[in-house]
Amino acid sequence: MKTAFTSDRRFLDHDTGSGHPERPARLSHTLAHLKAQPWFTQLQVTAASACDPDCLTSVHDAALVERARTSCTRGLPYLDTPDVAISRESFDIARLAAGSVLALADTIADGTADNGFALVRPPGHHAEHDAAMGFCLFNNIAIAARHLQRHHGLNKILILDWDVHHGNGTQHLFEEDPSVFYISLHQYPHYPGTGARSEDGISRGRGATLNCPMTAGAGNAEYTQAFSEKVLPAINDYRPEMILVSAGFDAHQDDPLGSINLSTEHYQWMTEALMDCANQHCDNRILSVLEGGYHLDALAHSVSAHIGTLAGISADP
Repeated sequence: MKTAFTSDRRFLDHDTGSGHPERPARLSHTLAHLKAQPWFTQLQVTAASACDPDCLTSVHDAALVERARTSCTRGLPYLDTPDVAISRESFDIARLAAGSVLALADTIADGTADNGFALVRPPGHHAEHDAAMGFCLFNNIAIAARHLQRHHGLNKILILDWDVHHGNGTQHLFEEDPSVFYISLHQYPHYPGTGARSEDGISRGRGATLNCPMTAGAGNAEYTQAFSEKVLPAINDYRPEMILVSAGFDAHQDDPLGSINLSTEHYQWMTEALMDCANQHCDNRILSVLEGGYHLDALAHSVSAHIGTLAGISADP
């Protein structure tokens, strides 16, 4: 497997302030761990680059984009809601995050790499059409999905979100659109309060949303069952042309912001299962993007296991 990777030290410049869970150390600690792996140099590095504002407005209201820009320029402490902490650099860094995911998407879509992982921040899956929320300014994975449709002609994209928090923004952006199938496994009830089993799409998008709410305390066995009985059959029925992953690692048993008990090794198992589907349906094409994960060691080891599996290399112990 040819696995691409993108990150950039500039992501550390998104300053969320002292004590905020979504902090720069998430990336610096993870990247240091990855660079210590003997296989890291085998990854195909894709340069980080900022996206044009037009890319942001492919899924977001122009008023949100302008509000983000002016809020950061003015040095305001947060955007839209107090949990979206920002600094003067945050608008530019959010554009860098979205653009880096797009560059990685291009690399995979044109066949230069089979799959890839974007180690970026701020995360994105809570960002709505017209509002930032949940640590997220812009919805990186949604912007990538629209880009792949408009610039690479893909007609059927699947987004799998295994963050412990439901990706309300991603669901709402595509819930009327059958060309993007959104699947989420998440703790429920939990922030942000969406993601009930009954939420399965709207109008012509009915059936193109699949929520698998997991109760607090669920672990490897419950996720294996959900994958085997719901997620994998849905992917195989849909037959996507590319799979995108909102790869949050806060369902890990050590994470402080959730109550799900996945092991590091289970991220390897889920990745392998997803790769089998990608091999059957979309020429192995998987684009994975970092969302949550707030225990530094659990995040670093889980990301390493995930990327190592994508690359066909023995996973991090």
